[in-house]
Amino acid sequence: MAGTLDWSVEDGFRTATLRVFCGCDEAGRGPLAGPVYAAAVILPREFLPTGLNDSKKLSPAKREALYGEICANALSFAVARAEVEEIERLNILNAALLAMRRAVDGLQVRPDGVLVDGPIARGFDLPAIPVVGGDGKCPSIAAASILAKVERDRYCTELDRLYPQYGFALHKGYATKAHREAILRYGPCPAHRRSFLRRLLGEEAP
Repeated sequence: MAGTLDWSVEDGFRTATLRVFCGCDEAGRGPLAGPVYAAAVILPREFLPTGLNDSKKLSPAKREALYGEICANALSFAVARAEVEEIERLNILNAALLAMRRAVDGLQVRPDGVLVDGPIARGFDLPAIPVVGGDGKCPSIAAASILAKVERDRYCTELDRLYPQYGFALHKGYATKAHREAILRYGPCPAHRRSFLRRLLGEEAP
């Protein structure tokens, strides 16, 4: 199947000992609430679905459709997350890396290496290669970005049922005007990242 991406970038990283890669990406570093999600995906060479791309460039409907295709065709995939309390304790970068390591550890097929979206890849127990803009270059990273984004969006829909006054189903936790106004009106809920709200609430950093 023809796709937006091809294998050329991933192929450039392959060596005699690094033959099978998983792609790894996260979703939810920027929002004011909820866990940060991550996914790891190993794709078969013959699978390149039409429209596969960075999840941020896709509509929700296209992400959902590709989510189903990826889960049905991947050699292995796993989704994991780091909780709000871990984000607060470790900071968002370290929590995102923790979620990515958990996703890689959740794979049923062990790859030779990991292709990680972004400039930082540390703490993995496999060779890990950072790929800046990887979710728009590497099919396996793009697939991981879609799984992580869809899972986090689904979480936010559930969160909306618990705390309907904040509008999580619409803004997915991001700092929209409506979300900020809801926080100021109702105060933070247990899902909010308090360290992300200090400026909004006029609080001093500890």
